[in-house]
Amino acid sequence: MKKNLGTIDKLIRFIAAASLGILLLTGEISGTLGIVLGVVAVIFLLTGVISFCPLYTIFKISTRTREVAK
Repeated sequence: MKKNLGTIDKLIRFIAAASLGILLLTGEISGTLGIVLGVVAVIFLLTGVISFCPLYTIFKISTRTREVAK
């Protein structure tokens, strides 16, 4: 599993997950939509933590910058 998420991409995922979590906890979103968005929030958190997105692999996308060898 090769990392394919850059810092900004991870930050955006964390902010989106936190925003969705707050909306769910305050009751602004509920029902089926709440469940779906809750799952999306968890996926955003997991992919951000492990720096890997399976969809990026399918589409051959990487937002991670390559490290320069010293």
